Amino acid sequence: MVNVQDIIPQRPPFQLIDQLINLEDGKKAVAQKQVTINEWFFGHQSELFMPEPLLIEALAQTGACALLSAPEFAGKNAFFGGIKSVIFNQRVVPGNELTLTVELTKLKRQIGTGHGVIENERHEVVCEADLTFIVG
Repeated sequence: MVNVQDIIPQRPPFQLIDQLINLEDGKKAVAQKQVTINEWFFGHQSELFMPEPLLIEALAQTGACALLSAPEFAGKNAFFGGIKSVIFNQRVVPGNELTLTVELTKLKRQIGTGHGVIENERHEVVCEADLTFIVG
């Protein structure tokens, strides 16, 4: 199994994926995140749910793993370029076990696009997004 920290520069608490469970070099990444009550982002909220921008960041980190696992991008950085579309279906709360999947759909030179899906432990889609990445 590949260590997340061997691919992307984020470190806790800003590393938002726990482990990679499937990695197809330059094509697809599947990651897991166990959401606990001890997450730093629950500290100042009256309602305990993972903020939606952090769900997108977790997808972006998963996509960066897919992109940077390609041999031609080894040792480089991937930057989150933007969101083409996003749908949030439900909130993520402590105790949720998330599976994040990003499939790269297009790669031209240093710019890639991907489709990401986050599912909870009941296989319900929490979030779905089309993302853009730039390799630098």
